Amino acid sequence: MSAHPSPTATVDEALRAAPLTTTPAPDARITPRAHLRHTGALVRRNLLWIRQDPESMFDAVLFPVVFTLLFVYVFGGSIGQSLGGGQQAYVQYVVPGLMAMMGMNMAQGVGTGFNQDFNSGVMDRFRSLPIGRGSVLFAKIAVELLRMLFATAVLLVVGVLVGFDITNWAGLLAAVGLSVLFGSALMWIFLTLGVTMKNAQSVQAMGFLVLMPLQFGSSIFAPPGSMPGWLRTFTDYNPLSSLADAARGLMVGGPVAHDLWLTLGWSVALTAVMAPVAVHKFRTKA
Repeated sequence: MSAHPSPTATVDEALRAAPLTTTPAPDARITPRAHLRHTGALVRRNLLWIRQDPESMFDAVLFPVVFTLLFVYVFGGSIGQSLGGGQQAYVQYVVPGLMAMMGMNMAQGVGTGFNQDFNSGVMDRFRSLPIGRGSVLFAKIAVELLRMLFATAVLLVVGVLVGFDITNWAGLLAAVGLSVLFGSALMWIFLTLGVTMKNAQSVQAMGFLVLMPLQFGSSIFAPPGSMPGWLRTFTDYNPLSSLADAARGLMVGGPVAHDLWLTLGWSVALTAVMAPVAVHKFRTKA
């Protein structure tokens, strides 16, 4: 026998599931307390899965290390000079930007993992159980947010090692919270893609097409002042720019209010629009 319990079996025990039926109970018949209990059990199942497959954490560990070292030591000198302070100035600029980028990259993992669960039959098992449909989605987001917090912690450790100076701990915590909020909003988009697209490769391809323009057409890696006019316009309306600039202002000083409200607005709007869509697609997927 395996040394660890099966994640699916753990969910069955935690939910105290009745014999499987082909017509699961609708969410309206499940109390809020039961929803919380189901979500907690599914979170535990997903954490057990990570425990049995530690390689699934490689992206959360390697992504912040590789990107921080790459941009600081390859581009830090030249871009830092334009900031008036060399490589050290660029470290203070790019680390908050990379924190803003973290949520989007973790969000893509939600979509691919969700799609793989569908193709492996795990989701068919869950949808046949008398549990709230939203609980499955909320549990997936909760675990990915934990992975995001872990990746952010790795980023900050690497950032400090290459010279990032944390002078405002309250601002740092506020920036982390803002990144988590925006990241959770993005996850609803990728959950929808995970439900609607045929395979994980399609989700990854679509994520790449969305991620690349948003990441590099923003103020995450470099100030937009030297960009062409049309690209600066795109950057001004890019929500990742607002998040990066808000995190930068909170962590190292500078204007905050405008970008903070824009990021909060984007987060609320994306969640309000995409969360119902994701739940509906999950309920009705054949």
